[in-house]
Amino acid sequence: MTPHNAMVNGAGFGETIRSINGSLECNGGNPGQVQSRIDKYKAFTQVLGVDPGSNLSC
Repeated sequence: MTPHNAMVNGAGFGETIRSINGSLECNGGNPGQVQSRIDKYKAFTQVLGVDPGSNLSC
């Protein structure tokens, strides 16, 4: 799945992480980096006034 398809089809931000850097970060590969991405994503969505949705982590 492409990152774009993950977002527009409701798979969530976690699936975009998996699509882009899954082998490096997901499944315990680098949980600190994943959490950093989630925190930044949530900060951006808050600034934009939109719901970050569910499934934020890979």
